[in-house]
Amino acid sequence: MNHARTAGAPRRRPVQKRSAARFERLLDACAELLDEVGYAALTTKEVARRAGVPIGTLYQFFPDQQGLIGALAARNLNAFVERVSARLESERPEDVSGIVDVTVDEFVAMRRTVAGFGVVDFGATGQDHVLDATLDNNTAVAGRLRGLVPALTGIQDDAELEIAVRVALECADSVLNLAFQADPHGDPRLIAECKRVLNSYLSDRIGSRTAGASSAVSGRP
Repeated sequence: MNHARTAGAPRRRPVQKRSAARFERLLDACAELLDEVGYAALTTKEVARRAGVPIGTLYQFFPDQQGLIGALAARNLNAFVERVSARLESERPEDVSGIVDVTVDEFVAMRRTVAGFGVVDFGATGQDHVLDATLDNNTAVAGRLRGLVPALTGIQDDAELEIAVRVALECADSVLNLAFQADPHGDPRLIAECKRVLNSYLSDRIGSRTAGASSAVSGRP
């Protein structure tokens, strides 16, 4: 498989303000249509029409529909990481439970409020290299989230942390998808169970290291 073709990268990213506005308008239109018609019925022609731009303009930015979806997934991931990072910086949770609560709550909030997020959060079903040409989608997302942990806890990025975050993400992905299948707003019982599973697993894998690093940074005994 040619992963470079399946990475879903835009053809080019706009620099000028007017072009950047069109780029974002196309992504907004794509997200709205995903909620209305679903992934299978989405077309670049309809996205361009909804955005109010010529179809040729869309293809100036995106090589194909997959490129459009890839750019939307990347925007979603950037927004998610920014939201999680801002809350972690503000709240400075002292243990794994606090980190899990923030991360899961922000995902759930985006799932409830961000257009198209329920269809294409950080990738598309059946397309494993939307965010990165060499990494599957969940590995790419785990890498971004893993990058938040050392700054918060002092734990350095290592193989143990990498696999722990990746396994936690796979678990969360499955349980939260189930939560939103059961309830369009997310079944609160399943969301709570997701947190319980992640807390149990991550506390066992990195919890003691997190507590120790946090105490050392803050000077607490």
